[in-house]
Amino acid sequence: MSSFKHLSVNQLVQMTEAKSVQIVDIRDGNSFNNGHIDGAFNLNNENLAHFIGQADMDRPLVVVCYHGISSQNAAQYLCEQGFDDVYSLDGGFSAWHEANA
Repeated sequence: MSSFKHLSVNQLVQMTEAKSVQIVDIRDGNSFNNGHIDGAFNLNNENLAHFIGQADMDRPLVVVCYHGISSQNAAQYLCEQGFDDVYSLDGGFSAWHEANA
C-alpha cells in the first residue's frame, strides 16, 4: 500500500501550471466558498463516495485543508482507497493564500 507525500506551495504551483493535478479541499463549505485554489473540488463526507467513483486514480491528487494537518489523514485515506499519487499540501490553504495574496 502506498502512502501520501508532502507537497510545498511552490511544488503545487508547478503542478497546476502543468495542469497535471487534481486538488481536493477538505475545509468546510463556507471556507471553501470564501476562497480556494483554482480548480479545487470541495470534498466532504457527503460527496466522498461519488468523488472516488469519478476521479482519475492515476492522476496526482493534492489534499488541502486549513493548515496542512487534517489533510494528512485524508491523504492517507485516499491512498488506501486506491489513489496512486497523493499529496498533502504543507501549510494548507493558509500557506497557499499567503504565497498568492
